[in-house]
Amino acid sequence: MKKELVRNWMTQDVITVKLQTSLPEAHQIMMDEEIRRLPVVNDNNFLIGIITLGDVRGAQPSPATSMSIWELNYLLSSLSVEKIMTPQPMTIKPDATIGDAARTMLEHRVSGLPVVDDEGKLAGIITESDIFSMVVIHEWSESEAEPT
Repeated sequence: MKKELVRNWMTQDVITVKLQTSLPEAHQIMMDEEIRRLPVVNDNNFLIGIITLGDVRGAQPSPATSMSIWELNYLLSSLSVEKIMTPQPMTIKPDATIGDAARTMLEHRVSGLPVVDDEGKLAGIITESDIFSMVVIHEWSESEAEPT
């Protein structure tokens, strides 16, 4: 299990957004796809940043605001991902070990890492859920192989 590589457990078909994607659109994508983070890429698939569900929630106004719902919707619709994303996020390479990915996530208190190739192009994403799945699969496989 210690030798498992990120490339074998990462999600390869990553849903991404562009800099100009509106905040409501990014939020809707997260809700529809049931994901908590969206890498932000340019037209050549180079990673520029990342936006999380926490970022989206943090950008939403307080319920105590005196603005009308129409004013709020207008302001939110004019806010782009570029304004609230984390630029140059922590990343990992596809050939790193799962242990390296887990350690990096713990040290930097993040729950997922974009996976980039040597050129900086997005290759995938590895999350806590992916690592947890790997642990469960390995543990289940090993316990089934042991005699009872």
